[in-house]
Amino acid sequence: MGFDISDFLLYFSRIVTLLLVIPIHESAHAWVAYKLGDDTALRQGRITLNPVAHFDLFGTVLMLFTGYGWAKPVPINPLRMKKYRAGIALTALAGPVSNVIAALIAALAYAIIMSVSSGTDAIQIYYILETWQRGYIVTLTKGDPAILYICELLLFLVRINIGLAVFNMIPIPPLDGSNVLRYFTSEKYDRWMYQHQREISMVFLIVILSLNRIPSRFNPLYLISNFISSGIWNLVMLIPKAKWGW
Repeated sequence: MGFDISDFLLYFSRIVTLLLVIPIHESAHAWVAYKLGDDTALRQGRITLNPVAHFDLFGTVLMLFTGYGWAKPVPINPLRMKKYRAGIALTALAGPVSNVIAALIAALAYAIIMSVSSGTDAIQIYYILETWQRGYIVTLTKGDPAILYICELLLFLVRINIGLAVFNMIPIPPLDGSNVLRYFTSEKYDRWMYQHQREISMVFLIVILSLNRIPSRFNPLYLISNFISSGIWNLVMLIPKAKWGW
């Protein structure tokens, strides 16, 4: 099986995610917790873009080979926050939101490049986006290779960030969605989750191992990611639309 430039850019984008995007995700958790009154993560040095501070071996390996992964959980003490359940939920939500913002920034960068490109480059960039949105393998052909490679890398970053945001909102511990859900539940739910940690961990592993085996048309994560992606592209395309000629 060959390894082409698209494969390289895919794995390179995952490395960029590990080195920059995931630290932003984890720092967002820590920063929001601090703003809500809990300095636990701050004192442990977790408000930082240093990827070493957030490194988790298993989550990193999964990220590299599947596109889904996680970092070391950010420690929080919700008893220090003014509102216990709201604090937990907002702190958890900060990570996925940071991923969506990162995806939006990457899409904006793509749109800006598209808006200032012309001729063959513009045609090829449009082709890359169309191919990417339809879920096909992107093939670079004519045009300035450097510009086209940057654009393809930006598309991978959009996809990975949206995928991470959606993945982390699954309401299964230790993912962020489980803590967001706690805002709408009670202490009885907390006790049940604590008592069934082993079973929940097994379900979590099954979900992780099954995600890439589900056809995209039946995969809820893919469908939700596609919905968010479409929203982001519809938003950024409004900016340079006159120059794109769409």
